[in-house]
Amino acid sequence: MTYAELARSVRAHIDQDHRYDHSVRVARCADLLAQRHRLDASKARLAGMLHDLARLYTGSDLLEECARRGIPIGAFEREHPIVLHAPLAAALAREEFGVGDAQVLSAIAKHTLADPVMSPLDCVVYLADSLEPARTFAERDALWDLALADLRAAMPATIAASIAYLHRQGRKPAPQTLAALRAFGGTTNVTGVVSSLT
Repeated sequence: MTYAELARSVRAHIDQDHRYDHSVRVARCADLLAQRHRLDASKARLAGMLHDLARLYTGSDLLEECARRGIPIGAFEREHPIVLHAPLAAALAREEFGVGDAQVLSAIAKHTLADPVMSPLDCVVYLADSLEPARTFAERDALWDLALADLRAAMPATIAASIAYLHRQGRKPAPQTLAALRAFGGTTNVTGVVSSLT
């Protein structure tokens, strides 16, 4: 399948211009980050294009589809089923788009919550999703520049920005996200204000 054919298939599957346009931007950002850091740009672009295949599913559908496939559903996921769109998207990429590459599937599955163990490709897709140009939070430009310069340093800084945003919204981050922040060298203080060691 050519990239143009893939894009048409993703558009048809998602069936919403806003979400499709986001997927295209993430694919482009992932491609650029991968090239900058000498990773496989075609894998990054593919994961970026497919990362949100399940983003528009309802909470009940996410719970049902994940349970049917044996995708783990923890207490946080049960309370916030939207985060299940990432592992479900990986399953859909395999089932409906024929993706068998474990690295690509991992990058899709980890793009929302992050994880304590992330490959460089996982990091590329997480950062591309978090920092694509339509994101408008104040730190976005500086974090994007950091991601271009130093992939590993960008991870705790970007995860920290995400957790700080959740804190301002009165929401708690997932245990996986906090564990990822610690694994990449970031810290949170007791009040929930986030800092990182970058």
